[in-house]
Amino acid sequence: MKLRDRRVQMLAAALATLAVAAAVYVLIGQNEQQAMAGRQAEIAARGRQVMPFDLERTTHRFTKSATGGVQTVTADDPADAQQVKLIREHLTQEASGFSRGDYGDPASIHGTDMPGLRELEQGHSRIDIRFADMPAGARLTYTTSDPSMVKALHAWFDAQVSDHGRHAEHG
Repeated sequence: MKLRDRRVQMLAAALATLAVAAAVYVLIGQNEQQAMAGRQAEIAARGRQVMPFDLERTTHRFTKSATGGVQTVTADDPADAQQVKLIREHLTQEASGFSRGDYGDPASIHGTDMPGLRELEQGHSRIDIRFADMPAGARLTYTTSDPSMVKALHAWFDAQVSDHGRHAEHG
């Protein structure tokens, strides 16, 4: 009887430990989700100060490639001429600034410690950035033969998608 009682007690203790661990895991997950939601709300608020178009009516898409990637911003409604105009104006300015190493707009939205940002500022001369109109907006194509710049661009793209939440996606 004593051996059986001891086994039951050990099993009960193990189950209690698992229950506590599961509860902690759930709480940590909820805290992380709340922190991410708070960060995304903060990014959206800062974005409204920098980007002239409406984040609720547009979508950012970041598509990685072996030589860099493509960033597109499109109006959710292709007939929304005002949003399309604002997107094109903004991305034209960004292409010009990025080509000179001026990543001040992303830094003011995402913070100066944004992944890839410092490397892009310092290595801007090794990246070719091309602007192009699209039917519902515009795109920037980033091309480089420098593997470290490709890595920085990909990190920067990932940070954009994470920070912008529902307003951005991987292409």
